[in-house]
Amino acid sequence: MSESNPPTGLTYKQAGVDTEAGADLIRRIAPAAKATKRPELLGGLGGFAAMAELPSGYTHPILVTGTDGVGTKLKLAIDYSRHDGVGQDLVAMCANDVLVTGAEAFLFLDYYATGKLDVDIAERVIKGIAKGCEIAGCALAGGETAEMPGFYSDGEYDLAGFCIGVVEKSKIIDGQRIAVGDQIIGLPSSGPHSNGYSLIRKVLEHQAVIPSEPLLDDLLAPTRIYVKPVRELLNHVEVNGMIHITGGGFYENIPRVFSDPSHAARIELDSWQRPEVFNWLQQAGNISDEEMLSTFNCGIGLLLVVRAEDSAAAVAHLQAHGEHPSIVGEIVSSGTAATSGQVVIA
Repeated sequence: MSESNPPTGLTYKQAGVDTEAGADLIRRIAPAAKATKRPELLGGLGGFAAMAELPSGYTHPILVTGTDGVGTKLKLAIDYSRHDGVGQDLVAMCANDVLVTGAEAFLFLDYYATGKLDVDIAERVIKGIAKGCEIAGCALAGGETAEMPGFYSDGEYDLAGFCIGVVEKSKIIDGQRIAVGDQIIGLPSSGPHSNGYSLIRKVLEHQAVIPSEPLLDDLLAPTRIYVKPVRELLNHVEVNGMIHITGGGFYENIPRVFSDPSHAARIELDSWQRPEVFNWLQQAGNISDEEMLSTFNCGIGLLLVVRAEDSAAAVAHLQAHGEHPSIVGEIVSSGTAATSGQVVIA
């Protein structure tokens, strides 16, 4: 086999990695990241690592961590050039997970990977991350932009996020206090949030039509971030458990809050108004009721478990802070039978 001499003067840019584009991106997103800065954060973007002090006011602080992505919702966003909301999705998936422990999210880091860096698209995505951080009250402390030629198809990118929170040890919410008779309060979702999109894309594929702009608006609405109203509620009402309805819907996520195997949740399916996008998905895909509840949030993005005597105060407080809560069920003993319009999940 004859050897061929490589061309002289090969560069990283010729190999597909444009470090100048990466530097341009950092310059563009710096103001958005700066707007999320918290007093605990030491330094700014561009260092090898982010440093921060623990927030003040904690006697026995416990760190809480969460990491997640956006899943195949990204594929739909990329296909239809809807890049502005997926950054908020990324923050929401992490910050809401941290929230259910009772923790205050205060730091966020992101990972953006692509085959060829399109600075305009990356700027839109990361500004969405910064917006999500502002809503969640956490600082965008840093991140990584990885340009990996040959690894991703043209125009594609992937996201991962990492969130750090802190909670007073005595105030950790872990489901230990849940008792039979507790009420379950649901907070509305903005749509499918960031879960079930492989099924959503299959439904769209079977429809064999380009989705309308209003349908795309519904399907790609950014995931709600529940941090501020719930953190405010925790100052006034004792919450015994919280459930972030993500992948696996009601059936997989509700049992995660139970520390006692004798507990179950009885959900009243007519206790909230299911957004029309879920009705469309179910009809268009001929999806069963059980599959809907096993895949999607069906209009409820977060569940809170409170004592029955605290439920009215909790609902009123959430309403005063702009939420539209519904009492969607109660804690029962496992083995309790469901009647029409109910499901019992253990």
